[in-house]
Amino acid sequence: MTTATATRRAGRLQNRGRPRKPKAEVRRRIGERRITPYLFIAPHFLVFLLFIGYPFFLGIWLSLHNSSGTFDGPFVGARWYQQLFDPKSVQFDRFWTTVWNTILFVIMSTPLLVAAGLFLANLLNSKIRGRNLFRGLYFAPWTLSVAVVGLTWWWMFNGNAGVVTLFSRDVLGGSPAWLSSNPYAWITILVATLWWTIGFNTIILLAGMQAIPLDLYEAAAIDGANRWQQFRHITLPSLRPVLLLVVTLQILASFQLVGQPQLMTGGGPLLETTPALLHVFNTAFSGRREISLAAAMALVIAAMMLIVSIINFRFFSSERS
Repeated sequence: MTTATATRRAGRLQNRGRPRKPKAEVRRRIGERRITPYLFIAPHFLVFLLFIGYPFFLGIWLSLHNSSGTFDGPFVGARWYQQLFDPKSVQFDRFWTTVWNTILFVIMSTPLLVAAGLFLANLLNSKIRGRNLFRGLYFAPWTLSVAVVGLTWWWMFNGNAGVVTLFSRDVLGGSPAWLSSNPYAWITILVATLWWTIGFNTIILLAGMQAIPLDLYEAAAIDGANRWQQFRHITLPSLRPVLLLVVTLQILASFQLVGQPQLMTGGGPLLETTPALLHVFNTAFSGRREISLAAAMALVIAAMMLIVSIINFRFFSSERS
């Protein structure tokens, strides 16, 4: 018997008395099969593929072809993308003007909507009578469709018989062209968006505030901290993950601006209030119906939104959040 064989046999004899390590325990209900969790996921996954996956890949296919309304046409490669990034192209100025309009709206709306939601959430988090009623009132407009919101505020700012217009004429002696001149057209869109969406941000931030332990505020009050100091050093740091969510959702929602300018200003005057997605819609479904060009525009905008979201998470996130 060789030395190696004797060593292996001695090792086996030595390990016989030791308890074997248990295999990784897999907890599964009695009668449950491995496929069961996937069956629960399958319905949502199929809906995801149908309404998100299929349109996404179809958009890529369309952007690489010269397709008409029947989704046929020859392969043209990156022709449409070249037109969007070529300063000499006719599409360059139109597309990037609408992109700038969208960025301008994001810059105007996001700080206002987040700050207003934070202010209202802080007020509604107080112990006041009827606070549940006020929470419902602020959240109610968010349940309306964009058509209802757009037509309502168009009627209020209408130059002929709008409530705001008539009030301005009676009280101030005159009224600007709210829907057909800048910066008033952007102000009307911003006011309508604020009234419509402020309730969503308020409810999300209020839920985050209610999750903060009261012991922190009691300890701060004992140490002599006033309401502002408590808000600054307790509420805001504790709300950082929720604020990240609200800011990200608000940026993405503002990037998707379509209905308000379409219904209130028609994108005017001279494309000055036409956002990028409304320009994509008009390119695809009106005039020459350039579906492939619109698909390329939509993919460029989607890439921009993805980059903005990544930057936002990098800027606001931390190990704690």
